[in-house]
Amino acid sequence: MERERRYTEEEVGEILDRATEVQSSGPHPGSASEGMTLAELHEIGREVGISTDLITRAASSIDRVHAPVVPQKRLLGVTIGVGRTAHLPRPLTDAEWNHLVVDLRETFDARGKVREEGAFRQWTNSNLQALLEPTETGQRLRLKTLKANGRARLAAGSVMVGVGTLGYVASLITGPLGGFSPTEAVTIGLIGAAMWVSARVTLPSWARTREQQMEGVIERLTAAIEAPGND
Repeated sequence: MERERRYTEEEVGEILDRATEVQSSGPHPGSASEGMTLAELHEIGREVGISTDLITRAASSIDRVHAPVVPQKRLLGVTIGVGRTAHLPRPLTDAEWNHLVVDLRETFDARGKVREEGAFRQWTNSNLQALLEPTETGQRLRLKTLKANGRARLAAGSVMVGVGTLGYVASLITGPLGGFSPTEAVTIGLIGAAMWVSARVTLPSWARTREQQMEGVIERLTAAIEAPGND
């Protein structure tokens, strides 16, 4: 069971401002310094005439803005995996889930496979995954991916550079080692270096693109479910 989310004083003010669509000029009543739960925010909303639905939607938008960053997977100082998480204020309908799957396929140009297990839904295409999980107040969408061939190129390139370097040094000291001449050892090292550099140059661009695509999917989904009349 997840620990109940508590909102800071600043977040409380922002939530109430968003719910009423006006700018606040001061602190809101009842915002304790140790933070407030969604239930406490609902109580404040009732006292000042703001519906709980508006409070929940505003809190959801705050959660998306202030959600913890998903740690990147890194290898040898290079990002090989990225992800994004969105907290949704309510469970998706079947139609909304279907629209999300269509968006995922179009965004990532991949058909993928859909799977459902009770309250859990997922769309996967190799290492690219979209996981929809239930929470106390709605659902959580987790998007993540891993560049497997990039990881392989980094690892293989590093190994080949090491083997080539050791083979070259050993061949100079003791003569050809294991059939490796100095020229062959240098060739192996250069091929490994080329593989490593290629991965090192292309992976950052891949990571940025995937992160932007994931953010776009989340923005379109949350805009659709928060549209007026789409409760």
